[in-house]
Amino acid sequence: MKLNVVPDKAMLEASEMIVVDIRTEAEWRQTGIVPGSKCITFFDAYGNYDAAGFLEQIDALGGKEAHIGLICRTATRTHQVAMFMHQQGYKVQNLLGGVMKLIGEGYELAPYEG
Repeated sequence: MKLNVVPDKAMLEASEMIVVDIRTEAEWRQTGIVPGSKCITFFDAYGNYDAAGFLEQIDALGGKEAHIGLICRTATRTHQVAMFMHQQGYKVQNLLGGVMKLIGEGYELAPYEG
């Protein structure tokens, strides 16, 4: 499984991948989210994080057996998190270009209603 992949509509909608949006709540509200994605913040607005707490939430989605696709604004944060998760044994992929790539291609995001 390649760590970095370019997402497209088919990948996001027809695969077994669980899309996890690691942005902040303010970002989810600003742009919307990939329909059906799980919103689990990794870095807060100040760059702080709780890796163990994040992994607990990932484990609740299926953990190391689940196919996880990470998305953020442009794939900078997800690259770091995907490398970390991969080293921990998770089946994870970094969705290159992030939400901004999807918006630029006309992909319709869903409003965040958390």
